[in-house]
Amino acid sequence: MEYTISQAAKKMNLTTYTLRYYDREGLLPSIKRNKWGNRIFTQDDLEMLSVVCCLKNTGMSIKDIKQFTDWQNQGNYTLHARSDMLLRHKENVLKQIDSLKKNLILIDRKLSYYQNACSAYDSGLPVPHCCGYSEKNLD
Repeated sequence: MEYTISQAAKKMNLTTYTLRYYDREGLLPSIKRNKWGNRIFTQDDLEMLSVVCCLKNTGMSIKDIKQFTDWQNQGNYTLHARSDMLLRHKENVLKQIDSLKKNLILIDRKLSYYQNACSAYDSGLPVPHCCGYSEKNLD
């Protein structure tokens, strides 16, 4: 099945501008064009686009995504390089997740305080003082 750029954008929840940008940056090297010069996306293109989006959404730079797609197009002799790149990226994503978990703990603490403070305020009681910052509270 083939998709126009608008159909592909809708299917991938992206803008047509983003798809054109990714194409210009060389992240979608196998995109074909019809006789009028319009981009035509195949299912394989959408699968590659999902990888590009995953890498982008998890913080990989456009430059590194371009390197990854270049290696992919160069064939099997780049398998180790691609695997190493994804392993390093996974390590970075895990660090991001750990950091987000710590931030979520702080957000939950602040949310709990505000819920208690709102209840006290609404009941005409004194608003409690918020807890102080402590590294141990984030573990």
